[in-house]
Amino acid sequence: MGKKSKKKQVLVCCGTGCIANGGLDVYQAFKNNLGELFELASSDDIKATGCHGLCSSGPFVRILPDDITYCQVKASDVEEIIEKSIKNNELIKRLLYRDPQSKKRVQNLEKVAFNSMQLKKALRNVGLINPESLQDYLDRQGYQALRKALKMKPEAVVKEIIDAGLRGRGGGGFPTGLKWKACQATTSTPKYIVCNGDEGDPGAFMDESIMEGDPHTILEGMLICAYTVGASKGFIYVRDEYAGSVTALTKAISDARKNDFLGEDILGSGLNFDIEIVRGGGAFVCGEETALLASIEGNVGEPWDKYVFPTEKGLWGQPTVINNVETWSNVPLILLEGAKKFASTGTAGSKGTKVFSLVGKVVNTGLVEVPMGTSLRDIIFTIGGGVPGKRKFKAVQTGGPSGGCIPESLLDLKVDFDSLNEAGSMMGSGGMIVMDDRTCMVEVARYYLQFLAGESCGKCVPCREGIRSMLEILERICNGQGCLEDLDLLEDIGESVRTAALCALGRTAPNPVLSTIKYFRDEYLEHIVDHRCPAGVCKELSEFYIDAELCNGCGLCSRNCPVDAIQGEKKQPHVIDNSKCIKCGECINECQFLAVKVR
Repeated sequence: MGKKSKKKQVLVCCGTGCIANGGLDVYQAFKNNLGELFELASSDDIKATGCHGLCSSGPFVRILPDDITYCQVKASDVEEIIEKSIKNNELIKRLLYRDPQSKKRVQNLEKVAFNSMQLKKALRNVGLINPESLQDYLDRQGYQALRKALKMKPEAVVKEIIDAGLRGRGGGGFPTGLKWKACQATTSTPKYIVCNGDEGDPGAFMDESIMEGDPHTILEGMLICAYTVGASKGFIYVRDEYAGSVTALTKAISDARKNDFLGEDILGSGLNFDIEIVRGGGAFVCGEETALLASIEGNVGEPWDKYVFPTEKGLWGQPTVINNVETWSNVPLILLEGAKKFASTGTAGSKGTKVFSLVGKVVNTGLVEVPMGTSLRDIIFTIGGGVPGKRKFKAVQTGGPSGGCIPESLLDLKVDFDSLNEAGSMMGSGGMIVMDDRTCMVEVARYYLQFLAGESCGKCVPCREGIRSMLEILERICNGQGCLEDLDLLEDIGESVRTAALCALGRTAPNPVLSTIKYFRDEYLEHIVDHRCPAGVCKELSEFYIDAELCNGCGLCSRNCPVDAIQGEKKQPHVIDNSKCIKCGECINECQFLAVKVR
């Protein structure tokens, strides 16, 4: 094994995705066996870390300093890893990641396509530290940015954030430094600092991964702002389903208090500041900042018209700075590295990096962080590995339920706040859902409108009635009862809601409808005029058949048909009995030869 001075460290991914696949069992197996069997490491050298990123291949075990990463590890693999890799420096090839391009096994995941274009800034510590260890955070320059800020004038700290060009990562993209400056200029006290960790978008887990994997960086960012604007109290509003985030943040706050990073006279600076966790009320609209503030106050989570901004009148009518998790995680880095270095990455109007949760019909699902200005093509096809199997890319939806669907023709779009808005979508908090040719874009619009109709607080008429009206029209089209006039009506209502709704939820809710009509109008026309769903998703408009020239009689479709509607001899073309078919689409999903068609 070598000398004991080259002591190994084992990093076990215990992010949400890996936990779902047995990550905690893997971690516990190391804790139970490593020290007892070989006495090679203390318990501190076995770390349960946050998300390693490539969620589709977890659970991960990373061994340092050799930088070996094993994928899809099970608890039953642990003794072999200890015996071969930790004790005898041998690789276990079957557990190494297999690069989908080269088909070769890779020891160091930093060199594979998934990681080659990434730049970890907000995620700089996630996956490398034990989030429950303050010492791990301190070892990676933790709270050094706070110490530096406390030696600067508050105005100088704000200038640094402004010069960095940091914009809010929660979706609005408002310049963070200008928000701080506005709050700093008010004389009313007390002032409050709020972290938005609600993250209600389907398929999104960016903020969750930071809260669970690097909670102290959020506290440090909030502390720097508190010093800058003169705030004494902070709140972290966490989505109610994120129990792991609450646990990690609770431990971090407790440790920060014990070590003079929260409380009275912090680090002898005279700064008094403490943080409280508030669990979300379970409403998607509470991700909107004014609705979130109302929820913290104990009121119904409804937004208010921001003719007066929260920096002037926020929580309990007092000046309040609210930013989301990812925004706060960038603040310490700006203070440590300087505004100039932060601003050197990104585009003219969108500086730094952006974290995305890359999910859907893509080979490498997971958590990614790329420089602003990276193209959709690079994110989906280089980092994400493209669409699985022989299916074709159709669209990518960015920005959560209120985002738009971007077609193949715009794959070279450089991703930043402004370019996505121009394309009819939005950055949002960073959800990115990839869709293949088995996706019906009309149904996608209907699905998101159904979600938004249920999540609208109902306070304003344009949102409450407009979304519901659009949903009713989309349901008619999906059921084969649409007419051509419906397209004009959808666009008219969508523009009205976009203009008149009270908050960002309502104003962006038409995006899925308007963007799909803009880029996939032919698909709407097929539903309305031809009474056909080309993707085979809308059951009233779909009928499946098997192309005899493409079918090789493998029988995979027949074996997976839940109602035995497919017949055929082995190695002979099969046939679908449409009198039995329930149009579930399993046959078309299972066919590896694209022989199942829709008419």
